[in-house]
Amino acid sequence: MATLQFIGAARQVTGSCHLIKTDTTSILLDCGMFQGGAKAENHNARPFPFNPRNIDAVVLSHAHIDHSGLLPKLAKEGFRGSIYCTPATHDLIDLMLKDSAHLAEKDVEWENKQRRRAGRELIEPLYNIDDVEMTLSQRQAVPYDKEQVISPEIKICFREAGHILGSAVVEIFIDEQGKQKKLVFSGDLGNDNQALLRDPAIIAEADVLLLESTYGDRLHRSLPDTLDEFKQALDDADKDGGNVLIPAFSVGRTQEILYYLGKLYRAGKLKQQRVFLDSPMAISASEIYHRHMRLFNDDDNAEFIATAQDNWTQWLPILRCTRSTEESIGINLITGGAIIIAGNGMCSGGRIVHHMKNQLWLNKTHVIIVGFQARGGTGRALVDGAERVKVLGKDIAVKAKIHTLGGLSAHADQNQLLTWAGHFSKPRPELYLVHGELDKILVLQKEFHKRFDWHANIPTAGDVVTI
Repeated sequence: MATLQFIGAARQVTGSCHLIKTDTTSILLDCGMFQGGAKAENHNARPFPFNPRNIDAVVLSHAHIDHSGLLPKLAKEGFRGSIYCTPATHDLIDLMLKDSAHLAEKDVEWENKQRRRAGRELIEPLYNIDDVEMTLSQRQAVPYDKEQVISPEIKICFREAGHILGSAVVEIFIDEQGKQKKLVFSGDLGNDNQALLRDPAIIAEADVLLLESTYGDRLHRSLPDTLDEFKQALDDADKDGGNVLIPAFSVGRTQEILYYLGKLYRAGKLKQQRVFLDSPMAISASEIYHRHMRLFNDDDNAEFIATAQDNWTQWLPILRCTRSTEESIGINLITGGAIIIAGNGMCSGGRIVHHMKNQLWLNKTHVIIVGFQARGGTGRALVDGAERVKVLGKDIAVKAKIHTLGGLSAHADQNQLLTWAGHFSKPRPELYLVHGELDKILVLQKEFHKRFDWHANIPTAGDVVTI
């Protein structure tokens, strides 16, 4: 009898990991990193609640670190099976996992310097670049809408999720004793209003449905209103004479921001005349997006596709990509009139924290938050109105103006989640809400009952259910 165990992203957003076991096969759906401060880091360091050597395959929904970030740890501890993902995800995790290893090594180097001075025991990074290279050698790309056999009992099929480039809804077909069961894992479902990507594929049949619930308690602001708010924030920053800081996830959100800045520029409505993409990873991710433009929504992006034949600067000529540390430091000499897009998206590391250290205490600075902020992080503190935050070990006064643009989220909102799930035919699949904070999941659970008379289960990490 096939079983499903909830390992991560149960009653929380990050750490996506679900274990499916049959009599002969064990597979993971995602193997993601927990994010959101020291508690999450401690969680990442814990032993897996299974033996990595016994996992036959990993099915990866998309490249975001909270879905892929513990794959090198899995390989380091003995996993030797295939990692199945879409071709675009195949390309993106090369970039993201190497960056993750680099950041881990840098963090440990800094921590060990403090430990040496204090005479304390040194620590090792969660994984290193060799572990990443091992992981990357295990990738197997599977195009959308093509069935892939994993084992005699299990086959999978990736469908468009519309969240980031290459993101997938995963269909898993399990054959046992002549009977087939179908599990559908939403991964992260995209916002229908995203500029570049196609909408999530509609699926109508399943026995079990795992549905994300990141924004299960709210509706996104309409896209026109959001873009008006975005433009107003940029105009206000211009009027105040300061810079605009945009902490953006390198994959997905950065490309959306560049797209909309290009639209404003081409319409003559962008007052700032300098845009810096200050993130080596975001620059490389944007290049991968460009290579996979065939996955874009052709109807909405005909002008962009026709214009940006070679690179993003054809779409946004005032864009400057700053890869080197020296170029990044040079941005600090600019006191106003610039838009600085930098990682990471939750303000917990990367170059954005250096810009915040230098500019967050200035009244004329504007910070535009464009993505989800996990509890415990600096970004969440800013969204919640903190008057002071800790940045690079320093206590910084928050004098900058903080703008939060929910309408640019790459996640489906409550209504979009309900509408997408509502396409499943009766009898409805057994429904489990994952990838959400508990208060938001409870709201979504009530809405499923109210709209569809459909009970939604709320699993706890460690729970095991029969498929």
